[in-house]
Amino acid sequence: MTVPVDLKYIDSHEWVRVEGDEALVGLTDHAQSALGDVVYVELPKLGAEIAAKSSVGVVESVKAASEIYSPLSGTVIAINHELVTDPSLLNSDPYGQAWLYRLKVTHPTEMELLLDAAAYQALL
Repeated sequence: MTVPVDLKYIDSHEWVRVEGDEALVGLTDHAQSALGDVVYVELPKLGAEIAAKSSVGVVESVKAASEIYSPLSGTVIAINHELVTDPSLLNSDPYGQAWLYRLKVTHPTEMELLLDAAAYQALL
């Protein structure tokens, strides 16, 4: 199971790549492995204002359904349409093609609460 060191994490198994005042969000390798074959993804709506740690979508697999939580507060400025049409990307490329959505971060101080790779690895 991979845990890239250049990303930040939250305990509900989402990763975030902070790029200035924007953040790219996805599900971790651990999450996709635990879910099994992903068959459906529901992402937040463009323009949605979301709060950190709030539920913003759903991912369903042949085993279970799981909520997607936001690591940070912000406005959704992009969603991964490719993932909606091909949810199996979550199983094959969770840190690349299978990003979920992009946020314009509204509370930058929340970034201090994110886990680094070592802390996330310890959580697992």
